[in-house]
Amino acid sequence: MSKSQTRTNPVAGLRRTAIAAGVMAAVGLGGPAVSVADEGPIKVGILHSLSGTMAISETSLRDVALMTIQQINEQGGLLGRELEPVVMDPASDWPRYAEQGRELLERHEVDVIFGSWTSVSREAVLPVLEELNGLMFYPVQYEGEESSRNIFYTGAAPNQQTIPAVEYLMSEEGGGAERFYLVGTDYVFPRTTNRIVRAFLNHHGVSDDDIEEVYFPFEHSDFQSLVGDIRSFADGGPTAVINTVNGDSNVAFYQELANQGIDAIDIPVLATSVGEEELRGMDTGPLVGHLAAWNYFMSIDTPENEKFVSTWMDYVEAEGLSGGSDRVTNDPMEATHIGIRMWAQAVLQAGTTDVDAVRQAVYGQCVDAPSGFEICMDEENHHLHKPVIIGEIQPDGQFAPVWETDGPVRAEPWSEYLEDSRDKVANWRYPWVCGDCTEPTYELDF
Repeated sequence: MSKSQTRTNPVAGLRRTAIAAGVMAAVGLGGPAVSVADEGPIKVGILHSLSGTMAISETSLRDVALMTIQQINEQGGLLGRELEPVVMDPASDWPRYAEQGRELLERHEVDVIFGSWTSVSREAVLPVLEELNGLMFYPVQYEGEESSRNIFYTGAAPNQQTIPAVEYLMSEEGGGAERFYLVGTDYVFPRTTNRIVRAFLNHHGVSDDDIEEVYFPFEHSDFQSLVGDIRSFADGGPTAVINTVNGDSNVAFYQELANQGIDAIDIPVLATSVGEEELRGMDTGPLVGHLAAWNYFMSIDTPENEKFVSTWMDYVEAEGLSGGSDRVTNDPMEATHIGIRMWAQAVLQAGTTDVDAVRQAVYGQCVDAPSGFEICMDEENHHLHKPVIIGEIQPDGQFAPVWETDGPVRAEPWSEYLEDSRDKVANWRYPWVCGDCTEPTYELDF
């Protein structure tokens, strides 16, 4: 199994040196802020569902964003100005993401948005961002097949999560799966991800007869017949389940796995959207050994993560957040934290909150992340270089890492396994300046 590593970033050190005077100790940004005329607070939009089916996942992203913003303000803000969060609740209603995204940009005049979880919510707000030249950091793993000038993707692309996970399941170490049951929520992320997975499996000799693909609507809660079908399918040979179910439906799905005694040794279930926060509402005893693929787990033993978790738990206690000491950290929370830090560094480097200037300054930004790796924004494609980590569910609701890459992997927004994508390039630098080109946008003959 290949373990790709990040490309060397020759400008990262220069950029970090240039902004070191404006970096805050608590979030990797320390020292005095740049002095400019007071223009009032810098408004930061937070666009996450705090109600509805996605609240189980998105509420913690709102909370960690507010924590990181508070840290920045405690160190004097940015450019001598305080950050003012503007929090919205799209209530798991996809058109409302577009409506509230427009409200954030036009009415509240925010300089940046941190938000969305599902791809359908990201796709809803994307036209608004492009129309109004807004900037959003999107913190969740997704299906790829996109690179917008107005979004920085701090979650994983398929080659940083799903594809390495399938490779692991096919390996002797991962159980040697020969058949794959793909179950997901019926929307763009699961369907596109599974299209890539199917193409990858076909490329490696797995026939369509050994792949089953099933989808359910959001908020679906009856998985009894599905789990029975999985058991029957597994009679045909070593089987693994790839779970792209999203939202609180995962609680019902995993409960049914437990009810029917689906053992991780016999039929491992690997999730792409279940982390510590989702497990917090489950009895994880019967789920021990099932898997998830992410770029960060709360259980990672690094000084950076110890500090991140400690700061988070102190914040939970100080703010009296629901759940108290049972609250956890997870991958999209780390991605949110990284995104805010990168944006803040870019603002300091640019000396302004102007979207076009900040966007240019984001390229090549690096932070020492809780995962223990130096995580950098790619110079071209608006995605992070991230490690890939596969973890097993433990009785306490945490994950024990069982496999990881040697270092961060460069994201590939367009999949090499899809015929209509493999020749596309995401490169926002001259002469390409596009997210889905097969030829450069500009070609000058001097």
